[in-house]
Amino acid sequence: MAIKFFDVFAGIGGFRSGLEAIGGFECIGYCEIDKYAKQAYEAMYDTGGELYFDDARKIVPEQLPEFDLITGGFPYQSFSIAGARKGFDDTRGTLFFEIARIVAVKKPKYIFLENVPGLLNHDSGKTFETILLSPKSCKLFGERRHSIADELLTACGRNE
Repeated sequence: MAIKFFDVFAGIGGFRSGLEAIGGFECIGYCEIDKYAKQAYEAMYDTGGELYFDDARKIVPEQLPEFDLITGGFPYQSFSIAGARKGFDDTRGTLFFEIARIVAVKKPKYIFLENVPGLLNHDSGKTFETILLSPKSCKLFGERRHSIADELLTACGRNE
């Protein structure tokens, strides 16, 4: 039986490429606001029968079919040295919370998010702390959020 996944902030399908290469995964839908990335995604993958959303803020989680995994490469420009580093003052910086909103309702078994360079040290670590301590994250991860933070810090390297 295939693991069903929902591809949020899909870009041109980096997560999907990896999952399809491994095999045993079925995409139920994807979300991508950039029209050129969407065109590339649809050229590379058979998206027939899958749900499509152009804006994660418009997704009604209760209306999504069940899925086991959510993947997300949420916009990094707000935190990364590759962008202006405006953090939550840039609306793209708040889009992580859309993933949390969907996950809080759908409760998938797995969450696979892109490592966003600069997220851990943005604003002296306050941005990452805000994400972990937000009401949505507390509801989503509960007391596990501290061990999740430690695992993430270990995986990313504490001196990002």
